[in-house]
Amino acid sequence: MRKLLILLLNFSWMATGQPVISKANAEHYTWGKGCDGWYLVKNEQLSVIEERMPPETEETLHKHAKSRQFFYVLTGSAVMEHGGMMTNLTAGTGLEIPPGVSHRIMNKSNQPVGFLVTSQPPSHADRIELSSSSKLPFKHD
Repeated sequence: MRKLLILLLNFSWMATGQPVISKANAEHYTWGKGCDGWYLVKNEQLSVIEERMPPETEETLHKHAKSRQFFYVLTGSAVMEHGGMMTNLTAGTGLEIPPGVSHRIMNKSNQPVGFLVTSQPPSHADRIELSSSSKLPFKHD
């Protein structure tokens, strides 16, 4: 019964004219030092991006005036600097970043990290760059 329900939901989704999205057919972009992003959803109300960061890479510290973001780690581990704290994120964990909170994601490991970033509304036109902090407290999960 569950397989039938999933099949019907997939058929219903496809019947509305929406394509199935994956990294193979999503709009791709690069950023930072060898980092990749794929727009899985990109419209005026919402963006969902799958991103990949190689080892020892990080984004710049920034905030968003309007965008609320949720970062969810798929593979590997990352450190999120947010609101004056550091939080370790591992596969299967995530963190919400409200509007106005300074943040940046960092891969301090020797393995790539893959994660999803959901932004509502989309965040790229709403990015305010900040200077980086140093020696912030680390929050253990």
